[in-house]
Amino acid sequence: MSPSPLVSVVMPLYNSAATVRESLESVLSQTYPNLEILVVNDGSTDDGVAICQGYADARVRVVHQQNRGLAGARNTGIRQAKGEFLGFLDSDDLWLPTKVERHVAHLQARPEVGVSFSRSGFIDENSRPIGIYQMPRLQDITPQIVFCRNPIGNGSAVVIRRDVFTAIRFEANLYGDVEDFYFDDSFRQSEDIECWLRIALQTHWRIEGLPEALTLYRISDGGLSANLMKQYASWERVLLKTEATQPEFVAQWGSRARAYQLRYLARRATRQRDGALAVRLLHQSLATDWRVLLEEPRRTLITLLAAYLLRLLPEAPYRWLEGRMLRSTGASQQRRMRGELGR
Repeated sequence: MSPSPLVSVVMPLYNSAATVRESLESVLSQTYPNLEILVVNDGSTDDGVAICQGYADARVRVVHQQNRGLAGARNTGIRQAKGEFLGFLDSDDLWLPTKVERHVAHLQARPEVGVSFSRSGFIDENSRPIGIYQMPRLQDITPQIVFCRNPIGNGSAVVIRRDVFTAIRFEANLYGDVEDFYFDDSFRQSEDIECWLRIALQTHWRIEGLPEALTLYRISDGGLSANLMKQYASWERVLLKTEATQPEFVAQWGSRARAYQLRYLARRATRQRDGALAVRLLHQSLATDWRVLLEEPRRTLITLLAAYLLRLLPEAPYRWLEGRMLRSTGASQQRRMRGELGR
């Protein structure tokens, strides 16, 4: 392997004019030099394409297609990519400058690892750090951990060997011609977990994380509760698809995974200020499989407390309490990361 193998960065683009410049520049600012950047215009109608085409950097290439969704755009990028390693960055998320360098070093040092991911820090709509992080398990990741807890967290956190995609490739005719697929284009949500789970169940490649928060993942306080239920429906499709080929695995872990997914959606409902939905989803989670409380008591109880406080308190005192809890959680997470990194 070359000491500096080519890394292909795939950036799906769909009406992200407000954020794509910052996302693209976060890739162009990487300390790792050997990059190609494939911006896949997935039928955008805003100025995002013009922004990307305005860069004279020879590493940037814009590919156009009719809208196929996030999975479809990533698949187009994978088909066109020339790199030994492939990274994915959604056009509203950001990378810290050393991200690609750290993942390449990780993959070169650990040849059994096929999927290298980093922790993520949350940013708001104006790219300001919220101060909290995704803090998943980083090693000894089994298929059940992927199914129940999705440690990768988001699609912008990974750099993956090309050989992994070769191992999960399948052919289909979805748009008039037979093509290779890696992500499942039929999913418009939950496409990440569907792909990670197939990698975990169908290949020998290990999934392993880095302790640094090298990805900045953008979240919004807005959104519709109906979208959360659409997300839950798409996750149920992942379960059904997996059950068709891995019935024993789903029989053993399906209820636990569903309970964790419902708890995750309850946290999202809390962030969207829908206390009634958050409480309902949490009750559903515990009724589905009470072991989420046994396995992760602190996280489950905090989620339960936040949901009930949101429902019972006026907005002002709730926001004050929420701010204190977030600052306390963020400080604890930062101490843990500094300890793990020996700083």
